[in-house]
Amino acid sequence: MMMTLETLSTSKAYGGVQGVYKHQSVVTGTEMTFSVFVPDHPEGTRLPVVWYLSGLTCTHANVTEKGEFRAVCARLGLIFVAPDTSPRGEGVADDKESAYDFGLGAGFYVDAIQEPFAKNYRMWSYVTEELPAVIARSFPADADRQSIFGHSMGGHGALTIGLTYPERYRSVSAFAPIVAPSQVPWGRKALAGYLGDDSEAWERHDAVALIKNGARVPALFIDQGESDVFLAQQLRPELLAQVCADAGIACTLRMQPGYDHSYYFISTFMADHLEWHAERLRD
Repeated sequence: MMMTLETLSTSKAYGGVQGVYKHQSVVTGTEMTFSVFVPDHPEGTRLPVVWYLSGLTCTHANVTEKGEFRAVCARLGLIFVAPDTSPRGEGVADDKESAYDFGLGAGFYVDAIQEPFAKNYRMWSYVTEELPAVIARSFPADADRQSIFGHSMGGHGALTIGLTYPERYRSVSAFAPIVAPSQVPWGRKALAGYLGDDSEAWERHDAVALIKNGARVPALFIDQGESDVFLAQQLRPELLAQVCADAGIACTLRMQPGYDHSYYFISTFMADHLEWHAERLRD
């Protein structure tokens, strides 16, 4: 069944169009909002797509407003897609204490099986199945040329999705990702809350575990701020670097002195990531 796409706003930027859109999701059972930047291009041309997955508390709007990606995407000819981070709306379950790290704004890119979250919290299927179909139908996207990256919780999502579907995404990168959610407080809370005690389900959503269990991509590109307050307890990029070294995956981990967890950090290195993806998205 084809769902109607509602345009909430469009603005011209760097010769292209920055749009925000809404549709009724069959997967989540809610309305979902996302943003897409389409650079100027010859009519009939299909463009490569970069998917950006956002972090805890974010919507599509954070990177759209603060990511500073449009000039680079316009120059490189990249469509930039930014989904929301969780279902929203009346009746959608939230953390009992309204904590920022679970529930609304914290879908963790998994399909929940625990009640009351199983009904709506299906962000894995939304990001990997439903929204790509919407993008392919509604925008000049080349489905054979896709890459994925993200920040923090979204970096976790990008890594796990990219490792699960290496034939679909030509490249994977991340800013300050949660690389081993099974081993850190944010991840343990989310995985238990959405997936219960199923250790195999946890491993399917843990980049370090996926690589230990045989998942492979040619390379990973990670930027991490050394002044990130979440570095030691929640992010632990050294675990990813070690498992990649053991598996023979080329992992570039750049520790950036003085940078924190914010969009000041992300926007500073956004161009580097887009250039890295564009190089791998060329025919």
